[in-house]
Amino acid sequence: MAVVKYNEAEVKLLARLMRAEAESEGKLGMLMVGNVGINRVRANCLDFKNIRTITQMVFQRPGGFESTLYGYFYQAARESEIKLARRVINGERFEPAARALWFYNAYTESCQAQWFGQWNSGRFKSHCFYAPVESENCY
Repeated sequence: MAVVKYNEAEVKLLARLMRAEAESEGKLGMLMVGNVGINRVRANCLDFKNIRTITQMVFQRPGGFESTLYGYFYQAARESEIKLARRVINGERFEPAARALWFYNAYTESCQAQWFGQWNSGRFKSHCFYAPVESENCY
C-alpha cells in the first residue's frame, strides 16, 4: 500500500529522478534516492513542511534536486525504473537511506560527519546519506 498519494505521472516523475540522480549506483542506489524523495514528501519539518506531493518534492526550489536542471532528467522513464519507483512509493526502505532526507555524491573516500547540521546515516557507493536529528520530529 502506498505511503504517499500519487498519480501515474508522478510514478514516472519519481522514476526519472531516481535514474538521473543515481543510475551509476545501480538499482539499490536508485531505490535509496527514491527513499529520500518519499521521505521528503512524508516529513513535516525543516525545508519540507510544505512538500506534500511527489511533484512538489521533485521540483522544490530552493533545495531541490540538481538533476532537474539537466536534459537527462527529462528523458522518458523506462519500465524497470518505474517498477523501482513503485517499490519506494509502496514503502520499501533501504539503509542507510531509510530515514534520510538528504544525500550528495561525495566524489571522495569519505562522507562528512555532519551536513547542514544533520548526521551522516551511511554511505552507498559514492552517495552519502543524512537523516534528520530526532529533535526535529520529522516523522
